[in-house]
Amino acid sequence: MRLLKAFIKMVRLPNLIFIALTQVLFYECIIRPILDPLTITPAIGRISLLFLVLSSVFIAAAGYIINDYFDINIDQVNKPRQNVIDSIVSRRWAMLWHMIISGAGVLFSIYVFIRTSLWYIPLASLGCVFLLFVYSLSLKQKLLIGNVLISLLTAWVIMVLFLSEARLSAAISPQQLNASHKIIRLGLLYSAFAFIISLIREAIKDMEDIEGDRRYGCQTMPIRWGMNASKVYVALWLVVLIILVIVTQAYVSQFRWWWPNLYSTVLIIFPLGYIFYQLFKASGPRQFHQLSSVTKLVMLTGILSIIFFRFYL
Repeated sequence: MRLLKAFIKMVRLPNLIFIALTQVLFYECIIRPILDPLTITPAIGRISLLFLVLSSVFIAAAGYIINDYFDINIDQVNKPRQNVIDSIVSRRWAMLWHMIISGAGVLFSIYVFIRTSLWYIPLASLGCVFLLFVYSLSLKQKLLIGNVLISLLTAWVIMVLFLSEARLSAAISPQQLNASHKIIRLGLLYSAFAFIISLIREAIKDMEDIEGDRRYGCQTMPIRWGMNASKVYVALWLVVLIILVIVTQAYVSQFRWWWPNLYSTVLIIFPLGYIFYQLFKASGPRQFHQLSSVTKLVMLTGILSIIFFRFYL
């Protein structure tokens, strides 16, 4: 039981649920409602979707394990009670789990390719495994590079789905073209949201973990630029994200989507405003951890907003 709890903590089970939820909701609430009325078969069927979700979840879990593996010393400073490698799980077992789980994730993606002929999916899966390993080994210690990489991989969770329907852009039927473009627009919207909110959270986590990062020679944003400049960086992205949500609200208002607008105002814009307000008051790890938790909550509410498209499309 103790080992199982350690494994669940190591793979960040809530984050894996976020990934699976994102892909399932985007598929069931956007792709299928757009294509089904036109009797267009999606490039990825439901069985293929299951294996795509498993691939994404397994590769992400392996990424979290290898990240903890390389962060043992830093985590002993930043999160002394949360690190399970060396205290519960040996380094050898952690590396073995990483290899098995990432390998399974790639195999699942190969199966998706066999069923769908979408050749880029297994290549992207291999690329994600490699990039997560390199990120954990060295890139996360660099200025901005690691943050941007993780944010791109977060956005890829959605991109991999809407790109599968981009093939319809070559169709002759105007209805098919319109359906493809609608999926791509919504996919880009949610990918942009995922990218920006991830950039914000990664920067806040860097501010939270500054002591351990500094002790072991990392060159993260708060260390290189200082806390004040890092807060301005986060504040700018918060403003960009709030503007993105408001512009989207203004666009859908012409269709009288009042409930989605109310939802996004209360559960996305207000929390983002709270983060902005508290950001410049935060000064210690506890305050930054609270802001990181609120940011994660906004990630969840952003994901759940996809449900509205099931009823409005």
